[in-house]
Amino acid sequence: MLAKYLDSTNLQAEARASDIELLCQQARHYQMAAVCVNPFRLEQACRLLAGTPVKACTVIAFPLGADHWKNKVDSARRALQMGAAELDMVMNIGAFKDKDFRLVEKEIKELLRLREESAFLLKVIVETALLSKEELQDISVLLSNSEADFIKTSTGFSSRGVTLEDIEIIRESRQRKDLKIKASGGIKSLDFALQLLKAGVDRIGSSSAVALLEEYQQRGGQ
Repeated sequence: MLAKYLDSTNLQAEARASDIELLCQQARHYQMAAVCVNPFRLEQACRLLAGTPVKACTVIAFPLGADHWKNKVDSARRALQMGAAELDMVMNIGAFKDKDFRLVEKEIKELLRLREESAFLLKVIVETALLSKEELQDISVLLSNSEADFIKTSTGFSSRGVTLEDIEIIRESRQRKDLKIKASGGIKSLDFALQLLKAGVDRIGSSSAVALLEEYQQRGGQ
């Protein structure tokens, strides 16, 4: 069933409370994997999703990733206290490009310390549009050596979203096969979504999740 692979997303700055309410209603109806919203809307999403299998997700240091790691930890702790079950954190892309791998490892490790307080999934957004092939290989290895749950391709706010080539590079480079892959950014057609799943993606983040599911059902999918 396609819905279980989908994170229905609204991270637009202008998103209203009514938009988030509709997002959560649709996710509950289709029983999607998660709803991903900005931190300001998280309490509302948690309330609307309570008692359902749909997880509440929010973003950390979005969309640039350039916050100090202590700020990322503080934001993550606050989100977990509000009820988030999943966190999508943008890594420090500039530090990574400086080859300051220790800093990137540190921010992931410090965030994961919060598991002593709350259970949650951590998805690390690497922004593939800004990485060379070699850099994407390197970050796939680095995340394999961490306890992050997912490598996530994109914020959806850069020059492009995910490509099939991105997924192939990640799959070939990751050292830990249980490091899951979340594809995001520009996934607006069902055909592309299905191609991504066939390529080995474990989760898809899309602001067009409902449209994807409607077309899927029209084609006879369950």
